[in-house]
Amino acid sequence: MDDSDLTHDAFLGGQVHAWQPREGFRTGVDAVLLAAAVPARAGQFVLELGCGAAVASLCLHRRVPELWLCGVEVQPLYAALARRNAAEAATELVVAESDLLALPAEVRNLDFDHVMMNPPYFTREAGSASANAGRDIARAGETRLDDWIEVATRRLRPGGVLTLIQRVERLPEVLAAMDSRLGAVQVLPVAPRGGQSAGLFLLRAIKGRKSPFRLRPTLVMHRGMRHGDAGDGYAPEVEAVLRHGQALAGFED
Repeated sequence: MDDSDLTHDAFLGGQVHAWQPREGFRTGVDAVLLAAAVPARAGQFVLELGCGAAVASLCLHRRVPELWLCGVEVQPLYAALARRNAAEAATELVVAESDLLALPAEVRNLDFDHVMMNPPYFTREAGSASANAGRDIARAGETRLDDWIEVATRRLRPGGVLTLIQRVERLPEVLAAMDSRLGAVQVLPVAPRGGQSAGLFLLRAIKGRKSPFRLRPTLVMHRGMRHGDAGDGYAPEVEAVLRHGQALAGFED
């Protein structure tokens, strides 16, 4: 793909830049929220499943520079872009071009402190396929959601943290896919505006922890009740994440 077919997009107020296809699946706010929700500390190992162009990994690395990062991406174009974006950001990110269900030995043989992921939001049954292959795989891939959860659980070390973002209607499916190996589950609903239903949720779970389930207060993205309201814009805590790269404060440590 020629550079004329790509865009060079800014994230975190210009602290992170990434090449993405002009047409096809394009990373947005979701990846930034995902990275902000990962409670990583310096020196830890982080795996991103379905890393795409690696925007989430790059945003996490911007906040916590001393991490060992690995990404898995099945689409060759996006895997290549992830490597390019990491190299241009001087970020050490190992990208495995692989299906989740056939991970290479260098990934299978490692345990991670964190696994983060943004699985496809839709199922094949939910609608017709996209004409753009990259968008189609990203929005409704062939791998089942319970397989994503299983792969993530296997790759976590005891005490490791799973962090994911997903559409709220798939919350029951996500919870059903999690077994007794994961506990201390926290769900943070994400709503576009006050008075509106949550469209997304962020979830954290800890391998081997038995703490009770927690439903956190909804994160409201915008200040105004409607687009164009006076003073509309991102809420201050969201602005701190999206523009300044701060950690998301909606979870309980």
